[in-house]
Amino acid sequence: MNLQKNYSLKNLNTFGVDVNAKLFLEINSEEELIEFFTSPLSKREPILIIGGGSNILFTKDFDGIVIKYSKRGINIISESSGEVMIEANAGELWDDLVTYAVKNKFYGIENLTLIPGTVGAAPIQNIGAYGVELKDILSTVEYFDLRDQSIKKIPNKECRFAYRDSIFKNELKGKFLITKIVLKLSKEKKINLSYKSLSEELAKYPQNEISIELVSETIKKIRGSKLPDPKLLGNAGSFFKNPEIDTDSFNTFIKEFPDAIFYKQENRYKISAGWLIEKCGFKGMRIGNVGSYEKQALIVVNHGNATGSEIKDFADKIVYEVKNKFDVQLFYEVNII
Repeated sequence: MNLQKNYSLKNLNTFGVDVNAKLFLEINSEEELIEFFTSPLSKREPILIIGGGSNILFTKDFDGIVIKYSKRGINIISESSGEVMIEANAGELWDDLVTYAVKNKFYGIENLTLIPGTVGAAPIQNIGAYGVELKDILSTVEYFDLRDQSIKKIPNKECRFAYRDSIFKNELKGKFLITKIVLKLSKEKKINLSYKSLSEELAKYPQNEISIELVSETIKKIRGSKLPDPKLLGNAGSFFKNPEIDTDSFNTFIKEFPDAIFYKQENRYKISAGWLIEKCGFKGMRIGNVGSYEKQALIVVNHGNATGSEIKDFADKIVYEVKNKFDVQLFYEVNII
C-alpha cells in the first residue's frame, strides 16, 4: 500500500474538478483491505471510497482518506448449456466487462454498453440504460464490511434495487466497499429492444440479423450522438434522475403539458428530466465555465476550469426553475461531496 498526501483528484473524477484529498490510498487486494481497515489510521480519518469518479461532484477538498479499490479480473465461475455465471472484481472497468460478455456472446449486459465507471460502483446506483438495469442480470454482490472487517455476500433480492437506488445508498451507506459482483447471463440469444430509440434504430435490419454485437455497436452510436466524452468535456453523464410521480399528479401534469415525454411504470409515471430542463430553456445554456450540454439538457458540463461549487450552483438553478415552471421536483443522480 502506498499512502499519498495532498493528492490531486482531478484525474479521478470525470468532471475534472481540481480538488485534493488530504490522503489517498489505492488498494489492490482483499488482504490490503483488511490490513488498512484494522490499522489505527482507518479510525482517525474520514474515509471516502471512489471507483471511476463518473458519478461524483467534488465541491471542496476532501479532509480525510480517499480510497480507490483497483483489483481487476473477470472469470467464469459456472456454466451450463443455457446460462453462464460471470464474476468480476470491483476495480474492473464496467465497459470492459460488457465488451467481454459481447465478445463471448453472453446475453443480457449488451444494452449497458459504454456506461463509464467501475464494476464496484454499478450496484450502488443500479445502473441502467436502454431498457435494462443491473438488477435484471445481477446474482450476488460481495463486499467488505467496514464495521467488522469481514467479507460478506448479498444476493440480488436483498439489495433492495430500485430506480438508481439500492441498499448501498441507504442502510449500508458508509459501511461497505464492494469487492466483486456475480452476473447471470444467457448463452441463448435474448435481445432486449424495448427501448424506443434502440428499436427504431434497429428496425431497418431483419430480425435474424440483429446480433449482440450489432446491439452493442448501435448503442455506442446512439450514446455517442447524445453524450459528450468526459475526456474532452467534463461531465458525469445524467446529472438528474427522471422524476417519478403518481397517477393523480400525472393526470394533472399531462393536461397542462400534453407534449411532455414520459414513461409509464405500473401505477407511477416517469417524466423525462431532459424534457423538463429543455423546456425551461437550459439546453445549450452556458454560465461562465458551466453549462447544459447542447445535445442533451440532462447533462451538466464543465467547459473549462469550473469549480464543483459553480457546477452545483448551476444544477441548483435548474432544479429551482423546473420546480417553478412544472411543480415537479428534480433529484440529483450525481453524488455531491
